[in-house]
Amino acid sequence: MFPFDAILFDVGGVLLTNGWDRAERAAAVEHFHLDAEDLEARHLAIFAAWERDAIGLDQYLDEAVFYKPRPFSRDEFFNFVLHQSKELEGGALRILGEIAASDKCVVGALNNEARATNDYRFSTFGLRDRFQVAFSSCYVGLRKPDPSIYRRALDILGRPAERVLFIDDRQQNVDGAAGAGMKAIRFQGADALRSELAKLEVL
Repeated sequence: MFPFDAILFDVGGVLLTNGWDRAERAAAVEHFHLDAEDLEARHLAIFAAWERDAIGLDQYLDEAVFYKPRPFSRDEFFNFVLHQSKELEGGALRILGEIAASDKCVVGALNNEARATNDYRFSTFGLRDRFQVAFSSCYVGLRKPDPSIYRRALDILGRPAERVLFIDDRQQNVDGAAGAGMKAIRFQGADALRSELAKLEVL
């Protein structure tokens, strides 16, 4: 018997690079000659609402960047943001593909991401072809490590928590999943994950 009914992956830091984290914002600051402290403060004030889809892309850009005239366009800026996404070196994209191809369990995402970047990343990197379900923060209106997002995922899956495996690179998110009763693994590279999954008889 396969050990899990569902396996859920974080995306940024596990499968792909982060979509719009500190390193990506720092790159934007350098490229567009922005004030780093100002962008960071404005981002931190509203990013949780953006990732929960409580505000849209236009409002995020208005408040974070385009609150004053800029010598570049919204499209230029957002295209730069999107192109920060890359396959993570040493990431788990191949492992995800193997598990999805085995068709032995439900495979999905449990990630924090704004809708505009999430949709781009899912489509561009073929994640929609691998995921059967996506508990992205922008779709469910909740963010990790809020306990509610794990409960929501379990309610929708309709599976016992111990039959759900979650993989994330951040300890607080792993702890949140474990607190909800899921089996949780902290991602520390593809080789380490492959070894953990072999022990669990997933691979």
